[in-house]
Amino acid sequence: METVAIKQEIVRLIESENDPGILEAIKNLLSPTEIDPILEEKLISRALKAEEDIKAGRLYTEEEVIQMTNHLVGR
Repeated sequence: METVAIKQEIVRLIESENDPGILEAIKNLLSPTEIDPILEEKLISRALKAEEDIKAGRLYTEEEVIQMTNHLVGR
């Protein structure tokens, strides 16, 4: 489906929608957002560290994650 057809379909769907919650969600999805530069820097730093951990094999098994999560919630 080409861009023009997709836009026409979206407009049609929006015009037929009456639920304010859905319309607000669509508005939020399509609205540009500004990210705090400090937050952006922290997120990028964490992502890069995570990639290094993965490359170095510093990973948890599914069982370890479940065990740690259960410990945190007191199970």
